[in-house]
Amino acid sequence: MLDKVLPPRTLKLNAADNVAVAVDPIDPGVTAAGVEALKRIPRGHKIALSPIAKDEPIRKFGQIIGFATVDIPPGEWVHEHNTGFHAFERDYAFCAEAKPEFVLPIEQQATFQGFRRKTGNAGTRNYVGVLTSVNCSASAARFIVEEVKRSGILADYPNVDGVIALTHGTGCGIDYNGESFEVLKRTTWGYACNPNMAAVLVVGLGCEGFQIKRMKDAYGVEESDVFRTLTIQETGGTKKAVAAGVEALKVMLPIANRATRETVPASELSLALQCGGSDGYSGITANPALGAAVDILVEQGGTAILSETPEIYGAEHLLTRRAATREVGEKLVGIIKWWEDYTARARMDMNNNPSPGNKAGGLTTILEKSLGAAAKGGTKTLAAVYHYAEQVRDKGFVYMDTPGYDPVAATGQVAGGANILAFTTGRGSAYGCKPTPSVKLATNTPIYERMIDDMDINCGDILDGVTLEAKGQEIFETLLRVASGERSKSEQMGYGDVEFVPWQIGATM
Repeated sequence: MLDKVLPPRTLKLNAADNVAVAVDPIDPGVTAAGVEALKRIPRGHKIALSPIAKDEPIRKFGQIIGFATVDIPPGEWVHEHNTGFHAFERDYAFCAEAKPEFVLPIEQQATFQGFRRKTGNAGTRNYVGVLTSVNCSASAARFIVEEVKRSGILADYPNVDGVIALTHGTGCGIDYNGESFEVLKRTTWGYACNPNMAAVLVVGLGCEGFQIKRMKDAYGVEESDVFRTLTIQETGGTKKAVAAGVEALKVMLPIANRATRETVPASELSLALQCGGSDGYSGITANPALGAAVDILVEQGGTAILSETPEIYGAEHLLTRRAATREVGEKLVGIIKWWEDYTARARMDMNNNPSPGNKAGGLTTILEKSLGAAAKGGTKTLAAVYHYAEQVRDKGFVYMDTPGYDPVAATGQVAGGANILAFTTGRGSAYGCKPTPSVKLATNTPIYERMIDDMDINCGDILDGVTLEAKGQEIFETLLRVASGERSKSEQMGYGDVEFVPWQIGATM
């Protein structure tokens, strides 16, 4: 007896949609979602369910993701060859869906094993960092770390996760009284006081525009056994600076090693939300599943930070409706308008954001990508909006303005205090971070199986019937384990030494 051939699976995500997503590839002439495919529809891509006249909106998630550039018949492949983008009015409906948040009493909250700091917050890792004020001191910072590792003394400090050199490509030739300086200042100091850092040495050249003293004065920072600075020029050259840096770390390491893990509530987690290498499944599986985990974390009293402004562009009205106050919502809209001007000055278009990989994975416009990306933020009230690398003080679901480029975005979130990071990917990002561990969520089973050494969680089984709620709980429990010291896949691979990338927001002179 011949086995019955099942039709290709599709997903219509909202009753108002006029397209469906192909879970399986659909060959020409095959009927799926009640229509006969006119062309091959790759997995993750869209098939038209009904006639869509030229200039009419194309809807997915119940939202407009683009407009037909030609008449599109039922069964047609819907992608960039017949879909366009243009601006249109949205109803921001400030605060319309905001509601008081329920937070579990502390005695009922989940816990993890973290490092309690003198500041009162808690870390998930215990690093000693060597930061730089300018690219001119980057090699010296690396020499310091390499010398400490080569000496073998780290074996004497089992409670220290490592010594890391976090270098960057700027620090001079910038507007010393403008936004470029302020962003770098916030980012550098944010990393220095991230709860995953036990101690920090800042290394400069000496004559650079980003003067270490100016940063210290801005934050009222005094030198101590866990915060030290030096410059190559004042110390007497590279060899002497490296020797002085090694001696400074020899003082810091025993102090850092005194920190031990203890039970702390999940409310101490500050979760950075990232997506990269997105595909047509991102907004269906991993992103909403991560959103379900965010809802759990917020109910536990924790913090979740959504970012990547170019990748919520076109979906910002879904966030303004959840804003705790009109001021919070208007701040987000103001950031969107700033980005429109910023990209226009650079002769770019906000719809340029979807990458070739995004498009190959089924994403057609920035609107479609943004609607899926925003799902990482769950359903809770938007408590606050922050600028890049600002210290996140609010609990709950918050937003931080960052570029969409993952290393730059995550750098801002970690500078803001994120002590753990969740990263969804459909095409297969290999991102990792230090000092904040990154947990990778695959949107589909093939990429999870193909990149098993890089992926922590498979969200592709949602397409096979696993509920978003169950997957959200799995993600939350994984975050607790990683926060308690279990190494994520990117940590096992050794990622994170070169992913510190502050936003170079202005001109380089």
